[in-house]
Amino acid sequence: MDRKTYTAELAGLRELRTEITAAEKAVAAAQKELDKLNQQRARRVAGLAGYEGAQAPAVAKASGLSVGDVVRIAPLLDPTPAAVRAAKAADQAAAVAAPAPASVAEPVAEPAAAVAPALTRPAGVVEQPAPAAPVTEVPTEAEDQAVVEQPAPAAPAAAAAPVVPAASVAPVAAAARPVVEAGPRELPTLPEGLAGARFEAVTTGLVSKRPNFVQQARATVFLDAATGDLAVRDRTVRLDLGARTPGEILDAVLATAPGTERVYITAGAPWHDGAERYSTLKDAVAAWLNTPSERWTTAVGSGRDKLAGHFVHQRQPVGRYAPATAPDSGSTEIRSMGEWFDPDGADVVTCRQAFTLLWQALRRHWDDAVLMGSPSQTGRDLWSRTIPTTGKWAGGYPVLSEELRGLLHATGGQGRTELILPPRVPERLPALVEYDRTFAYAKHLWKSPVGTPRRITAAAFAAMTEAEQVKAMMSCSHWNVRVTVPAGWNHVGLLPAPVTGDRAWVYPSTPGATFVTWAGGAEVHLALSNHLMPWRIEVLGGLLFEDGKPLDEWGKRLKAAWADLTNLSRVHGDERQRQAAYLASRAVRSVLLFGLGGFAQRPRLVSGTTPLGEALPAGVEILGQGDEVVTWQRQAGFSRDPYAHPEWAAYVWSGARAALLDMKYRQGKDVIGHAGALHAKPGTVVYFGTDGIALTERQPWPYRGEPGDYLLKGHLAGPVEHPTNQERYLKLRGLGRVELAAAEKGADQ
Repeated sequence: MDRKTYTAELAGLRELRTEITAAEKAVAAAQKELDKLNQQRARRVAGLAGYEGAQAPAVAKASGLSVGDVVRIAPLLDPTPAAVRAAKAADQAAAVAAPAPASVAEPVAEPAAAVAPALTRPAGVVEQPAPAAPVTEVPTEAEDQAVVEQPAPAAPAAAAAPVVPAASVAPVAAAARPVVEAGPRELPTLPEGLAGARFEAVTTGLVSKRPNFVQQARATVFLDAATGDLAVRDRTVRLDLGARTPGEILDAVLATAPGTERVYITAGAPWHDGAERYSTLKDAVAAWLNTPSERWTTAVGSGRDKLAGHFVHQRQPVGRYAPATAPDSGSTEIRSMGEWFDPDGADVVTCRQAFTLLWQALRRHWDDAVLMGSPSQTGRDLWSRTIPTTGKWAGGYPVLSEELRGLLHATGGQGRTELILPPRVPERLPALVEYDRTFAYAKHLWKSPVGTPRRITAAAFAAMTEAEQVKAMMSCSHWNVRVTVPAGWNHVGLLPAPVTGDRAWVYPSTPGATFVTWAGGAEVHLALSNHLMPWRIEVLGGLLFEDGKPLDEWGKRLKAAWADLTNLSRVHGDERQRQAAYLASRAVRSVLLFGLGGFAQRPRLVSGTTPLGEALPAGVEILGQGDEVVTWQRQAGFSRDPYAHPEWAAYVWSGARAALLDMKYRQGKDVIGHAGALHAKPGTVVYFGTDGIALTERQPWPYRGEPGDYLLKGHLAGPVEHPTNQERYLKLRGLGRVELAAAEKGADQ
């Protein structure tokens, strides 16, 4: 650089300084305005609590806050069951009324928690003292203080539990033990007394029974809304769809294929037309579904709310329509092919052939198999036809009490999604290597909880022998635990900790971090038995179920159908048939994945429409407003669904999360290998994504093509800038898949 260039650069730097100063002033002004708007929002949220029918989820969605933040502003909107709140209030009142210890020198009882024994001696890891003030991964309240391990105040003898020693767990210095509590999103616990009895009960008269009827197939066609191509039976025609409104699509389809009851859109997504005119994609979809038509009207059901048939979803909506002249006659659905699989450019003939192959594959294992509107409906219907006709559960599987289902809903998270940030991983990654577990959930269906659970208190757990404790952890169980990350830990987190916001769960890994959570037996057992070093687990309580096999037969049949289609996609001589078989195998995955999610039976979200000018039902959230109707939705709580089994979904999800960390390869009963994040070097795991992980280097994990195996899915050569958010990661993941596919194609040639 010469002097002239240097002088010019200085002048440019001064101009940049001026622009930065102006930008900083603008940011300060904007922050001031933002603070003002946040205060206005808080006042409005507090005001809404005065309405009797107000519900925290609706207020949270309208305000852009989390449910926890809404409850903190307006405690009257707390959705926690009254029994749980009452028990918690009673516990707090008892704690306030309890007398302080008479003297520090007097012996006192241990807290009502039992330390679970370490199940294996850790590998040789040098434990370093934890830093004086380590940074924790879960935000805490300002008033949180470091826990100093001092004797607790005297507690009633019945509640105290002796501590089970864990010789291989090194003590953590009190001053270096940060607390990573749940913060404002505190998880529910099991109440005592009569209120607690409902958490060990089933719903009277509600049982999952084998059906005594066969579902009716519906006349189905496949439409490419971009080109107008329609696949109906064994022919293809091109339609003029006009402006691609629901009414025009139905007119064109029914004129060509009378009697059609279901239309799958394979490409074109007409519900996104004009989306730029709306503030959200969901508003655009709602407006499209309710586009006025002279010949068609919304198909409505019966019931108190006259629910609209439409299901408003950003990318996979469902529209249900009936002729305006006969609204009570049969309806026709418009659905997205994406519910079943990503067509990925496949034409309508291939999509139709995929459905044919799917039905044929399922029919080989179910004589009465019928493809219903969604994979979730299909999955549950197929499962119901595997309910045993003999043995203990021949009469069906009982549905847990509403209180217990609510507890599992609040404390049983789904798949693990976590982007690990620097300095835990390098800012410039040597590479980005993606592994995906093939048909992952299918591996975890062989055992599931059945019947009424038995409550395990801290005292009861402490009274068990070590063998009994290990057996309880390895059984179908759900545990309320206090977790401490051991000193010297330098790998990923093992157990979920609850937080507010969109993420809901994080996975603390800072040595000494402590948090209270719920987790399945598979995850707790792994924390105690992993090959690196055991974590400190204090059992506060738990639910122990009977081990059963309610999903085993369902899973075996779906795995067999998936294997048949996967093999066909590799060996068939016709390229179109190979693609159709592959898409059909993906549809089997969706049947299992969404069928399992259907068992979780979250509180129902119902939608409806009301003519303009008429009073809206209480507690609704408005989704959109057209010229004639208002579209709304609202939380309807838990229904009396005979197929509601959140205990099954929670147990499978827990097992899948544990397998992301440590999965065993077996040959018969022998373990012949391991895979998962804990078997990679510390600092190499970048991302967890439900059933896959991304790392900075390849792993020697064998792939046998079996459910649960880790398949190399993408490899992006480095150096790669660390993705700072999930959107950036997904872009890099896509590049890695393209790069790997090109490399494999080149190797084949």
